[in-house]
Amino acid sequence: MISKEKNLGQSMFEIVIALAISALIITGIVSLVASSIRNSTYSKNSNQAAIYAQQATEWLRGQRDSDMDGFIIKAQSGVWCLVELSWNLQRACIGGDEISDTLFKRQVNFNITTVNTKTLIEADIVVTWQDSQGIHEVRSTTNFSDWRQR
Repeated sequence: MISKEKNLGQSMFEIVIALAISALIITGIVSLVASSIRNSTYSKNSNQAAIYAQQATEWLRGQRDSDMDGFIIKAQSGVWCLVELSWNLQRACIGGDEISDTLFKRQVNFNITTVNTKTLIEADIVVTWQDSQGIHEVRSTTNFSDWRQR
């Protein structure tokens, strides 16, 4: 009789160990999937932010090409929030300044210098977004000059 009770106890112990090992394996798989989804989401958002930065660069290039004097005046203001590609918000982006229906904020910081009598405008475009992992940003810096000057 003692022998049967020992076997029953040993079987219960084996079941508990098997369940614990299974739980660890499942937890590991769930953790791996969650990490993979987080990385995928970050990558997708990073790519989209780079697209928004490139759009701003192309828009600024068009602004420079159409009216260099006006472009210099705008750049002298220093900072612009580019919610839509327009000169509407002459300030740093704040809460609520996201690009329409997105989680991204797009801002351009200008720095003007003169090199050999030529005006150079550095445009540092910063696209930021926030998720459960924190605040992220993509930067793109472009130097603009008056291409008509020699």
